[in-house]
Amino acid sequence: MSSNIGIEIDQGVALLTMNNPPLNVATLQSTRQFNEALDGLASNGEVLVLVVRGSGERAFSAGSDISEFPDYLAAGNVVEKKLRYENETMVKLERFPKPTVAALNGLAFGGGLELAVCCDLIVADETANLALPEIKLGVFPGSGGTLRVTRRVGPGRAKEMMFLGEPISAAQALEWGLVNRVAAKGQATYEALALARELAARPNIALQACKKAIDEGAEMPDDEAIEQVLSLMEKTFASDDGQEGVRAFFAKEEPKFKHS
Repeated sequence: MSSNIGIEIDQGVALLTMNNPPLNVATLQSTRQFNEALDGLASNGEVLVLVVRGSGERAFSAGSDISEFPDYLAAGNVVEKKLRYENETMVKLERFPKPTVAALNGLAFGGGLELAVCCDLIVADETANLALPEIKLGVFPGSGGTLRVTRRVGPGRAKEMMFLGEPISAAQALEWGLVNRVAAKGQATYEALALARELAARPNIALQACKKAIDEGAEMPDDEAIEQVLSLMEKTFASDDGQEGVRAFFAKEEPKFKHS
């Protein structure tokens, strides 16, 4: 079985490339491979930051491979055979323990955009278009977009995207807060990797704790979220990097973090 996933690791940054040209649509096979790749990268101690991109210049991902849908619909199992597994994969990416960056090197439609918003940060090519066009097929985003896109842009703008199904530009996405940065044409992967290298230089234990506090704290009552923050802070202060950061501050030196 050929692989639709490429992985490169360099200086703590893992680059995961979805390779199913021309538009990097997600098949059941490629979703399984993506899922398995996440497991391997999450347990790899060399990986400090994960960057996700699509191959080529046309698309990050155009979403699900629609050609698979007739068989699922005929069998009446599109939810169990397709969407449930896709959602499990999205959650796995969202809960990836280390920082994640999506590089939108082209269009991000449907499930492709739903995948991108599972990442912590998004860098979009200035020519990229983003859309949730499922309504034009008589359905709606079924892989977490109703939750994650809404958290990023608010319910009004999320409904506009999902009700109309029309694409928005990278500039519009930046204005709405859907993406974090816009790169010059052809530079999204380069900019995402540069950002990832910056993150890889930060103390990884503190980054993981910060990510956990933000992601999980948003779903907790305030008092529970504060208690979680205090618990995580205790661990980060006790870590080698926490102690190194304080030492270097008073010594007026650059800290030498070891991610421990």
